This record gives sequence, structure tokens and C-alpha cells, in this order.
Amino acid sequence: MEKQYVVGIDVGGQTSKIGVVDARGDVLAQTVIRSDIYGDDANAFIEALAAATQGCIKDAGKEGEIRGIGVGAPNGNYYTGEVAFAPNLAWAAKQAVKFSEILSAAMGGIPVSLTNDANAAAMGEMAYGAARGMKNFIMITLGTGVGSGIVIDGKMVYGHDGFAGELGHTNVVRNNGRVCGCGRTGCLEAYCSAIGLAKTAREWLEMSSEPSSLRMIEKITSKDVYDAAKEGDKLALKVFDYTGSLLGRQFADFVAFSAPEAIVLFGGLARAKEFLYEPMMTAMEENLLKIWQGKVKIVFSQLKESDAAILGASALAWEL
Repeated sequence: MEKQYVVGIDVGGQTSKIGVVDARGDVLAQTVIRSDIYGDDANAFIEALAAATQGCIKDAGKEGEIRGIGVGAPNGNYYTGEVAFAPNLAWAAKQAVKFSEILSAAMGGIPVSLTNDANAAAMGEMAYGAARGMKNFIMITLGTGVGSGIVIDGKMVYGHDGFAGELGHTNVVRNNGRVCGCGRTGCLEAYCSAIGLAKTAREWLEMSSEPSSLRMIEKITSKDVYDAAKEGDKLALKVFDYTGSLLGRQFADFVAFSAPEAIVLFGGLARAKEFLYEPMMTAMEENLLKIWQGKVKIVFSQLKESDAAILGASALAWEL
């Protein structure tokens, strides 16, 4: 009898989420482990991931019934099964890790399929969320980094080497830009990730004497900036306006190469949509060619953050 359950795993820069999924897309059990406590020891992380996955399968009562495991990870290569040179993962920042092969062995031979984490989120959104019925859209994940998944004619774009769609590493500030985790300067990720937004706030506080409640916080996070913006803090509001404008300007460039119906935003920073939407939409429209003005929507994920990536990754496993 064909096995009726799969596992979806979302590997993030700080945490990894694991879920057991049935054919209807219901997440039967899920758990979370840290991704950022293993240093450069990829094997130690994958061993911990395998142990947590086995525990999750046991919690779901589906031992021996798992068809396959789908994984979304930064710089995950669909073709090779490797996580390669991922700046936000210490254990894969300087090397290519044979992720699928090692995890499959640790899981007793259960087949593993891997893709970029943003591609996985796009697949989840296309199957279950805001992109249902769309055949042309771009998924942008705003979290520890800025990821992207590009769907054209209903198919994920992987490129010839499996790494297509690194839109977070397009250049947004060409002169004297910030150093990005990838080693280049001026990347979108360096400014518009959760980490980048917090850095903008810290820099602006240092460069001005403008009153702000953020001055009372020693280690400012993106959530701190969001909370300050909700209270009407003028500097925090300007930080969101700047971040949203940078995103919108880049979205106009992204539209030019794939003509998407929508850009779908997902991830922790996307929760600040009340502060990001207007500057994003305004900057995008101002920079679009006239043939696309008024045609492209910016929409926000309709799925719970944990479920979207788990469900997207699990979709890979049904193909095994």
C-alpha cells in the first residue's frame, strides 16, 4: 500500500520547523529546533534535525508511513540536494553540504527532496494560500534574509544550476552600500531583511539627535522598530517608509523580467504590512514601465508562517 504521509521541513537562519502532512495538506504534528547553535558542524545539525523529525513522526502516530521528506533551506539546490554557501547558516556558509544525502541516511533511507526556502514558501502559497490560481507570481520572504521564489506558467524557476531567484542579492545601493552576509555590498537583503531594517534604525539614531523611544533600547530588533512605529514614533515610521520604498523600487525591476500577476510577501517582517504597503506600492508604481502600471498586485501571505513553508516543502515530497 502506498504511503500516505510526508514530512515538510523549513530550515531557517535561526530555527527549523518540521511538520508531518497528509494528502489534504493538514499538518498533523509539528515541532521546532534551533538552527544557529551548531557552529560550522553540519553533521551535528542534521543529526539533531533527524532526531526531531523522528520524534515528530512518532507524535503524529505515522511511524513507517512516511513517503518522503521535502526540505526548504537557504541556498538549497533542487538539482544536487546540497545546501551551498548560505550566508545565514554557519554550518553551510563556507561549504556545500550534501544535505539530502546525509538526512536521508540519518532517517533510515527515507528519500529527501530539497529546494530553496523561498521556493518552498512559494509552492505552499500556490497550493494553499494567496497565490492559489496564479500561474505567474514572485514570492518574497522577508525574514533573517530576503529570499525569493519565481513562478512562471505555474512552474518554479530553478535555472540551469538550481540557484535561480536570488533576488535578495540584487544591488539596491550601488555606492557605499552595506556589506551583506554574502560578502557583496549594497544587496537588498542588507537593507530590507529584519536584520537590515534594525540596522537602519541603529544607523539613523547614531547620525541624528531626533527623539525616539528606540534610544532606550540597547540591542534594537525589527520588532522593537515595529512596536515603536505602532506608538507613532517618527523615526521608526521613517525607517519603515525607507525600507518599503527600497523594496518597491526593486519590485519594479523584478516585474520587468517576469511580468508577474502579483508579488506575494511572506515572513516575519511582512507582518508589518500596515507600515510597508504604501511606500512599497508607491515606489513600485513610480518605477514601473507604463505597460505594467496598475497591473501588478502586492499581496501578503494568507498562511500561518509556520505552515506555509512546511506545506510548501512537503509538496516536494509527494513527487518522490
